[in-house]
Amino acid sequence: MSTNKLASLIGITVLALLPAQLLRGEERLWVDGCTGCSPGTLLQWSNGNSFGGGPDLSAPLVTDRPDFTEASSTVGRGVGQLEFGYTYTFDNDGTDQTIGNSYPETLLRYGIFAEWLELRVAWNYANEEVNGAGVSGSEDLYLGFKIALTPQECLLPEMAIIPQMTVPTGHNAFSADEVLGGVNWIYGWEINDVISTAGSTQFNRAIDETTTASYTEFAQSWTAAYTLTDRFGGYTEWFALFPSSADTAKPQHYFNGGFTYLITDDVQWDIRAGVGLNDAADDYFVGTGLSVRFQ
Repeated sequence: MSTNKLASLIGITVLALLPAQLLRGEERLWVDGCTGCSPGTLLQWSNGNSFGGGPDLSAPLVTDRPDFTEASSTVGRGVGQLEFGYTYTFDNDGTDQTIGNSYPETLLRYGIFAEWLELRVAWNYANEEVNGAGVSGSEDLYLGFKIALTPQECLLPEMAIIPQMTVPTGHNAFSADEVLGGVNWIYGWEINDVISTAGSTQFNRAIDETTTASYTEFAQSWTAAYTLTDRFGGYTEWFALFPSSADTAKPQHYFNGGFTYLITDDVQWDIRAGVGLNDAADDYFVGTGLSVRFQ
């Protein structure tokens, strides 16, 4: 490749993901009729053809639950969203029977500083019974930020990234006893008015339940969402956890699906169920939840 062609290629690549503020070349932004407002995403795919993206507060809320794959959009600056639920899990590996109850699975999402930045705080309480002997307690606190990176533009996806971590605040039976960091990259496409699809790729530090040694866990998911009516929606999803350099943890694969119902544009109820696809995974789980947006 000639020097001129290489320079052109580098220039096009840099322009494709420049921050929207630089592409506009304006001291004050003009976004959706609002002078001085922040753009909906941190970056833009094009160098001036479109500046969309970000939350549409006149449309129904977009939630992270009930599937494993997070939404690729933020809630919007000054907007709060509370998502919570319950999950029942069952597993019998031939030796031990494990029953889990997880609640309230609270996730608070709040838009700060800009439309594309979201603060995330999650807390949960767990109960686990192994062969009839149970233990209950709080899990470690989850903290993170979701950054809306790009809007969808034709075949180019809407994207977001979540730097995240858990801090050791939980019960001894459920706490990692150390800070565990990670990152979650999310990408999604609206195919048409009925079907959308998305995936996520994560790398997180985790603790081996048997030896308590730390390792890196890679997680991958892919989901398809369906708009059935103005109020009813559904989804199907595959996700998997892949431990790297773990002492005893094994890869786990799951398939799950569920339905959502919009009570109002700011309140959504959901129900889901899933099954494990290999021996290391739990046999099945079922759950339900509610999400509320505060504008």
